[in-house]
Amino acid sequence: MTHAAGARGQSKSLVLTAMIFAVAMTFIDQTIVSIAAPTVQHDLGLSSSGMQWAINAYLLALAALFAFGGRLGDTVGHRTMVVVGVIIFAVSSALCGLTPRGGAAEAWLVTFRAVQGLGGALMFPAAIAIVVATFDLHSRGRALALFFGIAGGLTAIGPIAGGYLIQWTWRSIFWINVPVAIIALVLIALSKPASEHKPAPIDYRGLALIVGGVGLSVFGFQQSALWGWGNPAIEVCIAAGVALLVVFYFVELHTDAPLIQVRIFRNRTFLVENIVLGIAMMAFIPVFFFASTYGQIALAEKATTASLLILYFFLGFVVAAQIGGRMLDRIGAKRPVVLGCVLAAVGFFVWAGKVTGLSSGSQVIWIIVAGAGMGLMLGQANTDAINRASRFSYGEATGITQTVRNYGASLGFAILGTVLINEFRSYVTNSLVAQGVPGQAAAVQAARIAQLQGGSGNIASIPQFVRVDFATATRDVLYGMGIVMAVAAVVAIFGLRRGVQQDAAAETAVAPTSATSVPQLPE
Repeated sequence: MTHAAGARGQSKSLVLTAMIFAVAMTFIDQTIVSIAAPTVQHDLGLSSSGMQWAINAYLLALAALFAFGGRLGDTVGHRTMVVVGVIIFAVSSALCGLTPRGGAAEAWLVTFRAVQGLGGALMFPAAIAIVVATFDLHSRGRALALFFGIAGGLTAIGPIAGGYLIQWTWRSIFWINVPVAIIALVLIALSKPASEHKPAPIDYRGLALIVGGVGLSVFGFQQSALWGWGNPAIEVCIAAGVALLVVFYFVELHTDAPLIQVRIFRNRTFLVENIVLGIAMMAFIPVFFFASTYGQIALAEKATTASLLILYFFLGFVVAAQIGGRMLDRIGAKRPVVLGCVLAAVGFFVWAGKVTGLSSGSQVIWIIVAGAGMGLMLGQANTDAINRASRFSYGEATGITQTVRNYGASLGFAILGTVLINEFRSYVTNSLVAQGVPGQAAAVQAARIAQLQGGSGNIASIPQFVRVDFATATRDVLYGMGIVMAVAAVVAIFGLRRGVQQDAAAETAVAPTSATSVPQLPE
């Protein structure tokens, strides 16, 4: 039995606007927290690893719970889950802003950042499902390009607003989500978006397996910078996490009402688009943190000025997203996805070669190029994957794509964060030795500097050699991002097929409801 709620004659534009404001908090949060990271770290006395976990806990919760949120939206109602998610996100944001100083600071901040992730995981799949259901197949690319483009534009406001807000108090970067949430709830009430759903049981066994698998594997990568790759606990965490994800796959194959209908991965296009998304997100989310930290440490800029690096990235992203959406509707996904991956790879590679010059002016054009590449491919890969689902499983399909995206982002942040810390520590050690500091003492001092990237709060106090060494470590990270996008391009070139998806897919792509049936999904 299916249920539908909401007026069929509702304004599509108003529905789109409501959903954009609903998810805007999740987009803004990704950049506004990154730009304030050094300030938050210094004020609360967090280690570099602790600050990374404050950021990564949000991404980790999103990755682990998106499948749950998508499935819940399909079974309870997309509009309901958007409203619930918005409220949870707003309340947890307010509590992040109330983080106390002292020994409890790190646990408090990481906990409520994870709760923010829960709110985002509930609202985001449901919001995209509402947009997908509101627009027909051949106008969907443009609508979702506008969705991601405007949301991206709002994200660009995050660094600018954050730069000014932290001059008052860094806590306001979380509190700003509250008025955004209120606007979103008002718009949802006015637009009354349609909300179809099919009641079904929730697969809590699958939920436990995917949360454990994602959590353990990402935790292992994250802690490698502190414990060292020689520590067997790292290998145990990663191996256990991967094993749980493998068990999850086979358990879902034989579950009547699975959390994720894993048979959908038999559809070649859905599988390839998710691989591309997972790879690309290893660079997309981490770049916000690394760029803003680079601006404040290597360039010794104030947060308001350092935020411009992220703004340049999103200028390219927003414009290219609109072009990509029109290309998707007109000629299909392969060309914008491939071109976007290649463009992003070129942008990251050339940008990497410029950062050690400590001049932002020479980097701007390549930051824009990298952002444009991401804008051209990300939304289109996402939309093309979701188009493979029926109207009763848009939330589930979105939950899958967002799980993959955020799992990729979490892994990228953990791996590239490890690279940054290790390389920075190595470069600082060499610099100190060159200045006459004994090797062992240099290593100890370098480790302390690498773990306290928040500095003293006074950018003028950062020694020149530390700025250069941090820039060099950032260069290595950007080269890594270039390699990531080059790999994504290769997968897209050989994995995707040309052409525009046909309307028949909307009717034939219905996911099975039993473990014995196999979906007939269009390629």
